[in-house]
Amino acid sequence: MDLNMDLNAPHSMGTTIIGVTYNGGVVLGADSRTSTGMYVANRASDKITQLTDNVYVCRSGSAADSQLVSDYVRYFLHQHTIQLGQPATVKVAANLIRLLSYNNKNMLETGLIVGGWDKYEGGKIYGIPLGGTLIEQPFAIGGSGSSYLYGFFDQAWKEGMTKDEAEQLVVKAVSLSIARDGASGGVVRTVVINSEGVTRNFYPGDKLQLWHEELEPQNSLLDILNSPSPEPMNI
Repeated sequence: MDLNMDLNAPHSMGTTIIGVTYNGGVVLGADSRTSTGMYVANRASDKITQLTDNVYVCRSGSAADSQLVSDYVRYFLHQHTIQLGQPATVKVAANLIRLLSYNNKNMLETGLIVGGWDKYEGGKIYGIPLGGTLIEQPFAIGGSGSSYLYGFFDQAWKEGMTKDEAEQLVVKAVSLSIARDGASGGVVRTVVINSEGVTRNFYPGDKLQLWHEELEPQNSLLDILNSPSPEPMNI
């Protein structure tokens, strides 16, 4: 191990976050690995943060920056709700994040996906990447694992999906990302938001589908050494 590391050098910060619209609401999903360069700082973090009762945000990039932006926006939305006497819309929440991200773009290293449901526009997904651009999309993916998923989503996403289809798509996509991206891992968390409320679901890492040459979960190093080599992938 290099004991002369430059502590001020930029760290590689990886994750996988996803937001998908379906016929009646949205599904947000994320892995749970928080990494600092080559170290896993937290293997079970929650990257889907509540802003209001009906709006959540998926966080990627610098954990400190994304948590700070989320805290500010949650405070502003609380004041907004008190003043108007009704819940904030998804667009209002996304615009607040866009405003903070754009005005501080030289200092923040975070990309966010805002998803939620309101009585005016239904389920909406907004992507706010580095720099503070606001993009409304039927689905959004972010983090280091997203580069492995663009082609998959082009093929797998379709308009008018049911809630179960959308959630299965999100879980499958995050598990694919975990298989390919070293900075994504742990468990899969999802949040389903619709007119009936919010449902959180949890998928343990050892219950996720294995892909290609991934090894089965092992209890010890001896199990891995004694296990047969994986079968070649069938095409």
